[in-house]
Amino acid sequence: MVKKYSKQHYQDHIDLEGDEEVPARWEPIRRPEVHVKQTKKSSYESNADVQRWLKEQGIDVNQPTVFNPTFLSSQRDAPWILSSLTPLYEQKLILDILHVVKSGKEATVFCCSGHPDTDRQYLAVKVYRPRMFRSLKNDADYRNNRTQRDEQGQVAHGENRLRGVARKTARGHAARVQSWIEYEFETQLRLFQAGVHVPRPLAYVGNAVLMDYIGSEGNAAPLLRDVRLAEQEVQPLFDRLLADIELCLAHGRIHGDLSEYNILYWQGDVTIIDFAQAVDTIHDEVFPIFARDVARVCQYFARYGLERDAEQLAAQIWTRHLGGRVEDIVL
Repeated sequence: MVKKYSKQHYQDHIDLEGDEEVPARWEPIRRPEVHVKQTKKSSYESNADVQRWLKEQGIDVNQPTVFNPTFLSSQRDAPWILSSLTPLYEQKLILDILHVVKSGKEATVFCCSGHPDTDRQYLAVKVYRPRMFRSLKNDADYRNNRTQRDEQGQVAHGENRLRGVARKTARGHAARVQSWIEYEFETQLRLFQAGVHVPRPLAYVGNAVLMDYIGSEGNAAPLLRDVRLAEQEVQPLFDRLLADIELCLAHGRIHGDLSEYNILYWQGDVTIIDFAQAVDTIHDEVFPIFARDVARVCQYFARYGLERDAEQLAAQIWTRHLGGRVEDIVL
């Protein structure tokens, strides 16, 4: 027998179901938005050591200038760059800043339009960052093997050679920075005049070194590491670099950090750059630094199947110019 239910019974059943607790639908937790106030990074010029050093260089970052490149409008370190390059503009060496060529921890290289007096359409300028007031890469390893200046800016000799630049004082920092940049410029100038394939250096003011630009408009020469050499280029370029390394040694300098990261390639030729780590051959214990430069060049060209004994090459080149027996040189 089929049991019958009234219309009211169905309505009562629906009402009872509605009284049952319905599980809540899952929803993501909505947390209130937290707005973090962005603090503006302080200008490089707020550093006391930087202020003193700029003052000693005769650079006033607060002085209005007619040199105001539009390229710097979006750069956070615009005041520092402007204070670095304004003297070059005032000396009629550059007209404008066009673009960044290379940016590293210690320095940034810019492409600038050259003043007509320089007879160059484009020039490169290397601007050291204020980080140099704290440390320079491998500074301790290289200071012992290069000319240093004391706190008065004079060349230091003998046991006093490192005292001024080693002190943790404002003058000590300034002397250290000035000595480092001046040494790089003088090294590059010496090697350019000797015929080494390096960019011609034109001037240095404060923390900026001005030199020839390698490349074309908007297209700077790439690093050797970023190109693939044609087979017929390998041997000639290896020979060119070994000849340049030897010519540097003959004129009293060792690059100190040579590799495919510090060699430019442009239109089938190579140019050595970045002499910030260069050392003098007159100081002791620099042969390992020289041998390392030779080894790195050999390692790069070995990728193209050009195998050379780097230790033997370094010893032979060293002996030709600095004397001594090959077997007495310990790598």
